[in-house]
Amino acid sequence: MSMAAIGISLWKYAMKYSPSTPTYFNRDRFVLSNGMKKPCKHCCSIVDKIDKNSGHTCLFQYTFMHLVGYQNFTFEQLKSYHSARTDSICPGHPEIEIDGIEVTTGPLGQGVGNAVGLAMASKQLSATYNKPGFPLVDNMTWCMIGDACLQEGVALESIQAAGHWKLNNLAIIYDNNQITCDGSVDVVCTEDINAKMRACDWNVIDVYQGESNIQGITEALFQARVSDRPTFINIRTIIGIGSAVAGKAKAHGAAFGAEDVGNIKRAFGMNPDEHYGVPDTVYEFFREAKSRGKQYEAGWSQLVESYKTKYSEEGAEFELRMRGKMPLDWSQHILKKEDIPSKPTSTRKAAGLVCNPLMEKMVNFIVGTADLSPSVNMSYPNQVDFQNVRISHPASRSSFQVMI
Repeated sequence: MSMAAIGISLWKYAMKYSPSTPTYFNRDRFVLSNGMKKPCKHCCSIVDKIDKNSGHTCLFQYTFMHLVGYQNFTFEQLKSYHSARTDSICPGHPEIEIDGIEVTTGPLGQGVGNAVGLAMASKQLSATYNKPGFPLVDNMTWCMIGDACLQEGVALESIQAAGHWKLNNLAIIYDNNQITCDGSVDVVCTEDINAKMRACDWNVIDVYQGESNIQGITEALFQARVSDRPTFINIRTIIGIGSAVAGKAKAHGAAFGAEDVGNIKRAFGMNPDEHYGVPDTVYEFFREAKSRGKQYEAGWSQLVESYKTKYSEEGAEFELRMRGKMPLDWSQHILKKEDIPSKPTSTRKAAGLVCNPLMEKMVNFIVGTADLSPSVNMSYPNQVDFQNVRISHPASRSSFQVMI
């Protein structure tokens, strides 16, 4: 409920996407990482769902996708949320098989790692193919989190890496309501999260009264798009706003009950006796999303065609990568049988023998070695590092500046 203003700021104002074509390649990516049990109420008046326990905040995402015109997210599908219906595309956690969902999430913090990976991929593509006047890849990745995501190792490790690489095409949006199922967050965590993010070289923006401050949130999102570093947007909200248990642990997962749901509707000027009602003015408010998305698509398609005319070889390769196809016949680089060691060989050495020729010849591979490249045998001629700035390397490898 308290994330409604965040959703409006994202889907109405800040994100670049096309509801008519969910796979539009240069779209912004949205990743839902937080797993708080509080469905969104303001976004499309589906307050009846508040009265049911949910396993994730994904109703927030589903309802906004419905409002902006994603074809599959019909109103009937929204009512199937977290149900036993086998034809539902609104499960209790988002799943990548559904058009418009970027990654499957569920375990807390996992979405942060996915978001960093998406931002990395975009940076690698832009560094490889963008040319002056041809920003083929310039999208943002937006990651929605809660307090529990910031208590997970996978999220914090990913945050450190993103800051090191200066992934300025990445923003984390923190729904900071300071409430857990057990009570206040300070029961388990009292750290200065803003200081922690700054220490990891992130840009930090504070937004207060986040349950209603659409202007402040939108301005923060636009600042993130032009930042020289990844951005952490710390948005203070009140969990369960409008309910009898607003700001309390009970708002985290317990059902409000029919009486409180009715009172919530009255408080926000809605008919307490009407169920699943969405005024036409709400749809009208988001209606421009489709036409705006088609404009994004058309402009970008023209850019790609012009690019292919001027840079035919790179353009052809870029087309393959958009389709998830290998730019070359990768099988020709597989180790030949006669070159396979006949003696027992350690796994890491065998991996190097197989993977290094592939990575040397195929531009669509990125491999991580946890700063153990010599030890894990991941080194080959003309190797480049995924780095923000040029670095010297003891193995005298060349470097790769990923920022455009």
